[in-house]
Order: sequence, then structure tokens, then C-alpha cells
Amino acid sequence: MATLYGFQQYDAPVLEQEVLYTRKAGEDVTEQLYNFVDKGDRKVALRPEMTPSLARMVLARQGTLPQPLKWFALPQCWRYERTSRGRRREHYQWNMDVWGVAGVEAEVELLAAMITFFQRVGLTPDDVGINLNSRLIISEVLAQLDVPADKFAPTCVLIDKLDKVPLAAIQDELADLGLAASVVTQLTTILRQDATIDEVRDVLGPDSAAVQQITDVLALCDAYGITDWVTFNASIVRGLSYYTGVVFEAFDKQGELRAIAGGGRYDTLLATFGGAPTPACGFGFGDAVIIELLQDRKLLPDFSQPTAIHTVVYAMTQPDNPTASAQYYATAIRVASLLRGDHEDGAAVDTTSGTTTGSGIELILDRTKKPKWVFKHADRLNAKYCAIIGPDEYELQAVSMKNLQDGTQTQIPIAELATWMSECRLRDD
Repeated sequence: MATLYGFQQYDAPVLEQEVLYTRKAGEDVTEQLYNFVDKGDRKVALRPEMTPSLARMVLARQGTLPQPLKWFALPQCWRYERTSRGRRREHYQWNMDVWGVAGVEAEVELLAAMITFFQRVGLTPDDVGINLNSRLIISEVLAQLDVPADKFAPTCVLIDKLDKVPLAAIQDELADLGLAASVVTQLTTILRQDATIDEVRDVLGPDSAAVQQITDVLALCDAYGITDWVTFNASIVRGLSYYTGVVFEAFDKQGELRAIAGGGRYDTLLATFGGAPTPACGFGFGDAVIIELLQDRKLLPDFSQPTAIHTVVYAMTQPDNPTASAQYYATAIRVASLLRGDHEDGAAVDTTSGTTTGSGIELILDRTKKPKWVFKHADRLNAKYCAIIGPDEYELQAVSMKNLQDGTQTQIPIAELATWMSECRLRDD
């Protein structure tokens, strides 16, 4: 999906310096680290998220990487937390990030990619919604209340907890920040799920940059044709301290699962590591919740069956003639290699076609197997064809290609296998 939108894949080590994640006390990600001291007396941690690793990589080459960067990754992540439905200590994420674009065009491109995925797996706006907000709203409210700018990020982290705990539960943390409960009360008066853009504008004024930002995002969503999926929700804050602008969160509309995905803008993240502020935004999309959702909607594919194989290649044996058996097997290797595209004149199966007939070429390695076993094995693999090399085929430099679906068998010269496979692809597509 990410490549469809012109993104390039990257990866990073699973083990990072612990300091990469210990930005602000109170963040869940900080409190849930799998961290330890290694043999070099270094404090390290298994990555709980990918964005800090990405920031470290960009910082190392800041000024040399052409922008905008459009990168994606599928990292394995770890968080030490209580497991529950849709929440695991070890999981995979789909990350997409854009660096070097200051406008909200980047955020909406990310939203469009996420929504395209939902559509491709059979979900609709009746199943999934995306709540949208901007942290600029909090920033502007705090400015009106004369709260120092350095209180912005930790205040966001605390506000994010209010959908899980009552205000009294974070009272001590608010006091540590020097914030009166009245400040948070005024914030929560605005940061309501049912608040409208007009209500926010009435509080922040007609020239509010935050309101204009949300208005621009919604206009672009309309241009993409995704407005049915996206809703302004002033209560969405997201719990990471480094977000600076637009934030968003995909959720199950039946309300049975936790957030499916989330992300936002983090223009100042590089500055926290000593680099120059750089426009950036992205999202993380975990595998645990979406699997639960697809199971609930009966949309999850059946992975219990083995991967479909296109062709099983089998060399017959002659127990009384080892030399001939070796020649047949050498020919089978050649046939398998041609079908896999390992030779210049090969006919590699198109693995991007999306066909259900399989793309693999299985070579029977055990040269003692009989045809009856081979055909049963091919059936278990859901193979479409079996290429057989025996005495007649060897003499003619051909293969007997058995169609396992209709039982027909055709002799094909080895020199014509490329043409045969191309025709198979056209029929399958």
C-alpha cells in the first residue's frame, strides 16, 4: 500500500539506546520499555516504536537527504504492558512518514493511504472512522491562559490520559507542572468530543491558526473523497509528547476495540536530539487491533492453508539405472530454475499479479518419492500444475505438464516453457 503512494521502505535496528525513548516522564511508551544494561555497560532498549529510530537516522544525514522524504517500514516492536484484546507485548507496525513538507498536504496524503488500506481489506466508513484534531488548539488555549510554552508537551500527555482516568487521578502530576486544575478544566471545556469547529473558533478567535489548520485538512479530505471516514474530534490529543500539530486516530465505530492506528505532526522532534527542526508527520498502524477487527467482520483471510504453489516439478526415478535417474533430476533442476526465472531465458512467475493460483515453484527434493505421493503432495500445496520428467521427456527435452485441476496433460518442450508460463499468467490475470 505504501509503495502505491510512492513511499520507499527502510529499516532500523531493533535495539536502540534507551535515551532515545526517555523523553518525558509520564508517557506510556517510556514506562513500558523493555530496557537493560548490555555487556558494554550501555543502557539499551528494544524499540517500542519506530519514529525515534527514524529521527536518529535522518539526523545522522541531515542536510544530505533530498526532501521530501516519503518512507515506510514494517517494524517489530515491544512494549512491557498488560496484554489484552488487541494489545500485545510484541507486535508489528506499519509506519508511514513524510519529512520536509510543512503543509497539511502531507497529513492528508497519509490519511488517504490509511483509508485506501481499509477499503482494500473490505472495511467501510460504517466500520472504521478517523478522529482528527490539532494540538495547536491546546497551544492557543494555554497561551490565552498565560501558561508557559514549555508546559505544552507534558500538558498534552496528561490531557490524553483523561479518557482513561478522572481528573483527580492526575492532580498531582498537574501540580508538578505548576498547572491549576482550573486550567485543565478550561481545556477540557473546549476539548470535547462533540465540540464543533465553530465553537472552537468562538473561543480562539477568527484568526486562529489551529482552526484554519483543521479547516484546510477537511477541505483536502474532500478533494481526496475521504470525508466519510474523517471527523473533527477536539478530544483527541494522542499521548506522545513530540506531536506538535495535527493528530489523528483510527477507531472501531462499534467501540469494542482500542485505537487501530494513530499519528500526527512532529516538527520539533529532531530538535530534541540536537538537530534543526524539520517538518515531519507520520503514523503507526499496529497489527493486533486490525486483526481483531477483521476477524469480527469476517474479513480476515484464511491463513491455515499452505501458500499456493503454481507448479510442482518432479523427476521420475529408475532404481535399476542410477545414471538415468541422475539425468532426469538434473533436467528437473533446470526446469524448476527456468520457471523460477533463475536463467536468462527463464519465465519467473509474476508474484505481483495478486492471483490465487500461487507463485511458487516446488522441486521434489526426495528422489525416492513415487508419483502417487507427489500428486498427493501437490494437492496439499494447492498446486495448479505438476511438471514431470521421465525417460520419454528426457529424450525429447520436454516436460509432461499435468493440469491438476482438470486432469489434462500436455507435453511442452523445455525451450518453450517461458512462453507457456507467460500464457499461464495471462489466463490467471
